[in-house]
Amino acid sequence: MAPANQKITLSSSRDIPFNKLTLSQSNVRRVKAGASIEELAESIARRGLIQSLHVRPVLDDDGKETGMFEVPAGGRRFRALELLVKQKRLNKTAPVPCVVSDASGDILIDEISLAENIERAPLHPLDQFRAFLSLHEKGMSDEEIAAAFFVTAQVVKQRLRLTSVAPALLEVYAQDGMTLEQLMAFAVTDDHARQEQVWEAVKNSWNKEPHQIRRMLTENAVRASDRRVRFIGLDTYVEAGGTVMRDLFEDDNGGWVKNVPLLERLVAEKLKAEAETIAAEGWKWIEIAADFPYGHTSGLRRLTGTTIDLTDDERAEREKLRTEFDALEAEYAEAGELPDEVDVRLGEIEEAMDAFENRPVHYDAEGIACSGAFVSIRHDGGLVVERGYVRPEDEVSVESGEDGQSQSEGPEADDTDTPRAVITIGGQGVSAEEEEDDGIKPLPDRLLTELTAHRTLALRDAVANNPHVAMTVLLHRLVSDTFHHRTARGCLQAGVQHVFFPAQSEDLKDSPSAKSVTERHEAWEADIPAEDDALWDWLAALDEASRMALLAHCVSYGVNALHEKPNPYSASGVSEHGLHTRLAQADRLARATGLDMVEAGWRPTAENYLGRVTKARILEAVREGAGEGPAQLIDHLKKGDMAREAERLLADTGWLPEPLRMLDDGEAAPVDTESENCRTDEALPTFLTDDDGEDDNAEADQDDAALVAAE
Repeated sequence: MAPANQKITLSSSRDIPFNKLTLSQSNVRRVKAGASIEELAESIARRGLIQSLHVRPVLDDDGKETGMFEVPAGGRRFRALELLVKQKRLNKTAPVPCVVSDASGDILIDEISLAENIERAPLHPLDQFRAFLSLHEKGMSDEEIAAAFFVTAQVVKQRLRLTSVAPALLEVYAQDGMTLEQLMAFAVTDDHARQEQVWEAVKNSWNKEPHQIRRMLTENAVRASDRRVRFIGLDTYVEAGGTVMRDLFEDDNGGWVKNVPLLERLVAEKLKAEAETIAAEGWKWIEIAADFPYGHTSGLRRLTGTTIDLTDDERAEREKLRTEFDALEAEYAEAGELPDEVDVRLGEIEEAMDAFENRPVHYDAEGIACSGAFVSIRHDGGLVVERGYVRPEDEVSVESGEDGQSQSEGPEADDTDTPRAVITIGGQGVSAEEEEDDGIKPLPDRLLTELTAHRTLALRDAVANNPHVAMTVLLHRLVSDTFHHRTARGCLQAGVQHVFFPAQSEDLKDSPSAKSVTERHEAWEADIPAEDDALWDWLAALDEASRMALLAHCVSYGVNALHEKPNPYSASGVSEHGLHTRLAQADRLARATGLDMVEAGWRPTAENYLGRVTKARILEAVREGAGEGPAQLIDHLKKGDMAREAERLLADTGWLPEPLRMLDDGEAAPVDTESENCRTDEALPTFLTDDDGEDDNAEADQDDAALVAAE
């Protein structure tokens, strides 16, 4: 007959006065972890003792119970109750729910303490997020939840935001299919369809880092720090019905504007309103745009106006500000760090003093009537107004006729109250995307021109900073014309004829070279007299170093390293031989000045190169710059994703496309064109096929983000 299973007998439970309890020295917990004793005491005061203490009777030397009980399991709860007693918030004889084990049992007291601590299963973070959501739906505010669980309101907002992720992705997270950091990245948007679409795209990819997920979710949005958003103000955009995407887990610099068409409309409306105000001054035309390309005023004559002097009140205010500024600087001269309020005040004073320095300019009515202004947005969101530019077609309107009156004046010229300016919106068309096919094709002519525009501008900057080379190239040009009578023009169009760029990428005007050239030009322009006789005397009085520096600056404007589509008939434009000569001399000039396009600030991006070439060229670039391994990691991606990943992989490699590379001495400059007359099937030159890049795992190092969403 089989023996019957022995039934388990559970320990009895009873209420024991607190002053009859003592903490067991056999408690295994020694290291502080979890909520503090103070927080636990507050929780007991709010909710009561949720879990009983486990106690065992204390025996005397004869093995008899003493009436006291030791606590081997529940030490932190005991300490919290002890704190409440000390604070007079709990009576020392208050009954405490306890489970009493047999003191004479076979189970060691240490085993009970250890089991009580290690057998507890921690709450899954997702259950915690959903519990917070349930409390919120039942009427508790973020602040009330934060106070109840001893966290900040920001942490509560973060945990609630995680519950807004698509249910399908929450289930993936619950099954450990994604990390908490990835889930936090998806919370940047509440568009469940887009969240699921991005997860499908990255879940089997080698690159599913949180930063990649955030980038994909925000790729069609505009940063709140964008000049356009700062121009109209984020509040204006929101009041107009726009939505803002925010990242509660990382510094998002204000978030992202989601409704881009609304943003563009608001920007256009505000620019038009500003233009209407400026039009009341009497200008003939006003061109408005969020941003103008580099050299947009080229070929236009600028009116010479008269700077309006400061009034007596303005001078007094300026002196008052200068005195305050000097006093603050003197007071905190020895301080290691300025107080925040002092730092802010110094910034305000500097801004106010800059306004006094940048005085408005007065133009005569005749000049205003035939000229116009450009209205755009500064990088920090401020308004930029460039007044007083005369177009070539308007020059005739200011010439005087035989009767001494302006030819533009008619019998009714003075009948109108205010001339109405023609306001136009700047911008450029977007060409249709070229059909993608396999293979490495020659670079498009427009892309070549844009790339070499960067190089031309960098060469100008390099020549202007090297007067010796500038003199050499100028003499070379002049000697060639005088003694050799060569018809092919080289890379220096001496005269000097300013070379303009027929095509340019959007980032050209913000390049370090463009800024350097512009700053240097404006510095010289501020000193050069407008009158011809005065200019001659001024030039004659310059010291030799200044003369050489000015010569180098002027010569630099004639540098032309542009690749242009050659005209096979040489009727106009540049011939095949002329283009080859120009590029060869440009390489010689680059070597002489030590030009490095990487140091000049050019980096390959999806916009300026990688998104404009075939997939084969993208992979070739990654192989050359980052190695074969990273190239293989992205060869399965679609072109758009491949271009963006290649931009990241090549960011710090110093890789350059062939039109921007420095050629060795004696090596011919490549002429890469899609012209039928220049198409070639020859193998790529050696310097394009060498793979000396390092395999850097194709992964950018990322600092581990602090996880405040779960404990």
